[in-house]
Amino acid sequence: MVQVEIRAPRTATWHLPPLRGRLPGLLVVLVLAAAAVPLGRLVPVVGGPVFGIVFGVLAGLAFPRVRSEVFRPGIDFASKNLLQLSIVVLGTGLSLQQVARVGLSSLPVMLGTLALALGGAWLFGRLLGVRDDTQILIGVGTAICGGSAIAAATAAIGARRSSVAYALATIFTFNIVAVLTFPPLGHLLGMSPEAFGLWAGTAINDTSSVVAAGYAYSQSAGDQAIVVKLTRSLTLIPIVLTLVALKVRRENRAARALDVQGASYDGATASTRGPLPWKKLVPLFLIGFVAAAGLRTAGAVPDGWLPSLSLIGTCLITAALTAIGLSLRPRELRDAGPRPLLLGAILWVLVAVGSLVLQSFFS
Repeated sequence: MVQVEIRAPRTATWHLPPLRGRLPGLLVVLVLAAAAVPLGRLVPVVGGPVFGIVFGVLAGLAFPRVRSEVFRPGIDFASKNLLQLSIVVLGTGLSLQQVARVGLSSLPVMLGTLALALGGAWLFGRLLGVRDDTQILIGVGTAICGGSAIAAATAAIGARRSSVAYALATIFTFNIVAVLTFPPLGHLLGMSPEAFGLWAGTAINDTSSVVAAGYAYSQSAGDQAIVVKLTRSLTLIPIVLTLVALKVRRENRAARALDVQGASYDGATASTRGPLPWKKLVPLFLIGFVAAAGLRTAGAVPDGWLPSLSLIGTCLITAALTAIGLSLRPRELRDAGPRPLLLGAILWVLVAVGSLVLQSFFS
């Protein structure tokens, strides 16, 4: 009887309504994100998301109790739902009219660097032994738009925490290198503002770093780099759909293997599961991203709203990555070693050089 009386309150605690059960973890995430966002605005080359994941890791080390079951529901909610919502909000900054103004002349360079990054991630990831989530996130982050692409891919495939942290660290490292080296290299090569803007927009990852490098070169180079970067962000749509389709195929293959062994998968056999729900093939957050971009293009999102929406998107993605940092164990990073960073370095050089070569070929 004594044991029943002691355990009863604990059991009751875990049957709290969802919102109340998530509040402790959400509060921790929001407090840390509230410190990371202004720091990211002060040091835009680093950015709030990187500060967020670092603060999350440090808080988890300093106060291990934040990883307990009391905080887990809120942290899990932030790392998944806020991440998906951030992608939708970031879509409001993408105007298809701006994309159209870039012109067909820049598309070969953008598509070529995309192919180089993704193909290089597949090839060199295999050679270095960097596989699965880490390989995908570093490749997508290098190919498209850094932290935002990593967030979208994470939401699509449910990547491991350690893979997200490694991908962000890699992207951050080479963003810094690019901001410091691209402008002097551009002047050394005698590049026009338009050529440099195309180079920065296709070969630098995060938007803040593209802006920093572009405007360090010249005003017109910065303007060109931003539009190229926005156009590059559109490739998130086919990439995310492809990642989801590959994930579903792997799950179905695993299900068939279990069926052959006479086991069940999600309570059903392959012959009884029926057609795959469209929601699993087309994530709702991707539909929201496209809808937000459509509203922006149609003029339903006034220009005056854009700074606030951009800040909201940054806050959401920072909070989501803070939550990922809180649940991350340093051992998960140590186990991977330096190979993911080496993969990022190879891809960065491959894309930077490839962009220059493609420009010279198609100009």
